[in-house]
Amino acid sequence: MNLQRVIAVARKEFLHVLRDPRSLGMGIGIPLLLLFLFGYALTLDVDRVPLVVWDQSGTPESREFTSRFTGSSYFSLQRSVSGYGEIETAIDTRQALAALVIPSGFARSLAKGDAPVQLILDGSDANTATIALGYAEAVTGDYSRRISLHPTPLLDLRPRVWFNDEMESRNYIFPGLIAVIMMVITALLTSLTVAREWETGTMEQLISTPLTGGEMIAGKLVPYLAIGLLDLILSVLVGRYLFDVPLRGNLLLLAGLSIVYLVSALSLGMLISIMAKNQLMASQLALVATVLPSFLLSGFIFPIENMPPPLQALTHIVSARYLIVIMRGIYLKDVGMEALAGDAAFLVIFGVVVLAVAMRKFRKKIG
Repeated sequence: MNLQRVIAVARKEFLHVLRDPRSLGMGIGIPLLLLFLFGYALTLDVDRVPLVVWDQSGTPESREFTSRFTGSSYFSLQRSVSGYGEIETAIDTRQALAALVIPSGFARSLAKGDAPVQLILDGSDANTATIALGYAEAVTGDYSRRISLHPTPLLDLRPRVWFNDEMESRNYIFPGLIAVIMMVITALLTSLTVAREWETGTMEQLISTPLTGGEMIAGKLVPYLAIGLLDLILSVLVGRYLFDVPLRGNLLLLAGLSIVYLVSALSLGMLISIMAKNQLMASQLALVATVLPSFLLSGFIFPIENMPPPLQALTHIVSARYLIVIMRGIYLKDVGMEALAGDAAFLVIFGVVVLAVAMRKFRKKIG
């Protein structure tokens, strides 16, 4: 492989990117836009659940119990109601996601040690309803212990959360988001390179030069590898200074493994570009091959352990799955290479295999 020829191809591709606003926007603008959108809009935290209260007892005890809900950060009191009809209207119109119903004999029942209360939840949003139910059980349990004649439990569970003390979903989501964006953008950019050469008629000129297939592919990957690294740097800075996501691990290890991942993503985009007949088909294939697997089958949002066994098996060929584990391990746990060796090895194997297939397909196509 002649390094000078690789540099010449890379320079040509760099100039194209710099002169093409669409490529610059896709390579830098869209990743930043996605970071802002997902960083602000995508959260798994549920707080300030809208709540209405029907207090049929009207006693100091019922008001104190209600204050346990409204005084916490879990629930936000919207208003008091006076019947199930108003509760139904409030939930139907999304004014409330939960309703607390306290019966008329609450104080007497409380004195006897058996005071049932009702919590109505909007099950159309199952995730929020499940979390709100957990909040309500925690508030009710705390209130029961405070008024109990024997408040000291036999067991005293003292939980301690490692790596994400405040249980902020943003700290969990953001590292995975970087991996997904890097896969989608870099694969999409490189998927257009060879297809563009065929469309514009410049491929014949390149074939007539002494360039080998490997030199052409290497030269075309270099500029987009640089763009991918720039996206990584911008993502880390945005996460740290805009969203306050801590980076506890080794930055050099993060960069090194990200380069391995970028090579695999770029190779996939190059393979798509070689197989496609035009830029439109290449971009569509790249989106299907990267967006859906990266978002749905990588563990980015949906836990892989909860998927059906066939889908769990399918996730093993989604490279984003492995970088997400690496990103979260370095970002949150400060783990070293010894804990990430398996995931890193897969990325290396995936990149080598896809790059080899792309080079073979390219030689066959130009031959």
